[in-house]
Amino acid sequence: MNHALTQLQPYPFEKLRALLGCVKPAADKRAIALSIGEPKHQSPAFVAQAMADNLDKLAVYPSTLGLPALRQAIGQWCERRFAVPAGWLDAERHILPVNGTREALFAFTQAVVNRAEDGLVVSPNPFYQIYEGAALLAGATPHYLPCLEDNGFNPDFDAVPAEIWRRCQILFLCSPGNPTGALVPMDTLKKLIALADEHDFVIAADECYSELYFDEDAPPPGLLSACAELGRRDFARCVVFHSLSKRSNLPGLRSGFVAGDASIIKPFLLYRTYHGCAMPVQTQLASIAAWQDEAHVRDNRDQYRAKYDAVLDILQPVLDVQRPDGSFYLWAKVPGDDAAFTRDLYETQHVTVVPGSYLSREVGGVNPGAGRVRMALVAPLAECIEAAERIRAFLQGR
Repeated sequence: MNHALTQLQPYPFEKLRALLGCVKPAADKRAIALSIGEPKHQSPAFVAQAMADNLDKLAVYPSTLGLPALRQAIGQWCERRFAVPAGWLDAERHILPVNGTREALFAFTQAVVNRAEDGLVVSPNPFYQIYEGAALLAGATPHYLPCLEDNGFNPDFDAVPAEIWRRCQILFLCSPGNPTGALVPMDTLKKLIALADEHDFVIAADECYSELYFDEDAPPPGLLSACAELGRRDFARCVVFHSLSKRSNLPGLRSGFVAGDASIIKPFLLYRTYHGCAMPVQTQLASIAAWQDEAHVRDNRDQYRAKYDAVLDILQPVLDVQRPDGSFYLWAKVPGDDAAFTRDLYETQHVTVVPGSYLSREVGGVNPGAGRVRMALVAPLAECIEAAERIRAFLQGR
């Protein structure tokens, strides 16, 4: 067996199951889960219809590179969404469909990390756990940058020593962040691109929450936006990851894409031809329909805005919690130990959240997730309101 497997920690939800396994929740209350970030809004009917209309494609082997029409639809969406000049993104060279960002982030790390070097994979802390597992199994060492409230829940990149940047092979960004919901500002993205040029590392921007924001007139920037403003037509050292899971409420479709530096996409494609992970043709055709429509995405944001408004009205008088920049999470500061809070809330109110310390790593005696919990506002509006009312009652009764 690969010895690196012994370095993997239990996934946060395994820890959560262990924490709650011996707890008997209140029998008079139905379960409400604010734990897993699985969208519950209705999937677009036209996407399901596109799948149904193409079930005859089950008899066709898909190519790893994907259909030209899908890559073109993705490129056109990137141009519209991130102000990338027309023609900069070559559908043949810069874009690769993938089976969701989780699979792609892991595979990308295996392809990019050079095991012969004493390399680092640098990520925010707290973080999406795939970053760590992918780094360890690729033979790299994870390096964690704390995301603290006094820096807007973004890493303090200016405080990172030059030696860390010299050893860095991949810098993971997540904007809006999971679990904090923080956005990485445009000026910071440009600064990181300059650092990548200076120290020769790859920026892997996980932007799967990019379409969940509040101001319709000010969509948050992404790494492609920064490349466009810098005139960086080759997208050197810059790769973005996007998915239909959150944007279009299609987590079961397992459809996303990787785009950016062609000199990285090309060997990553080679890796994937051996990896054996081509997207089924019927899924690709359904994905084209999703990327070409924005009306359902705007409706999705409207539904999340309504939930944030209602839940924050209930919780802010009793809990230290703020509206994030984006995503569908609340990153709430709780009294006392976050795991104990989670356990007691489940026992008395039958509401499930995730301890922040389970989503972070302790570095230098500090766990930046300690004392916080993540709440995913994915349940229907009425359930989110009921959950918030139960949390308020729980806090008032302590």
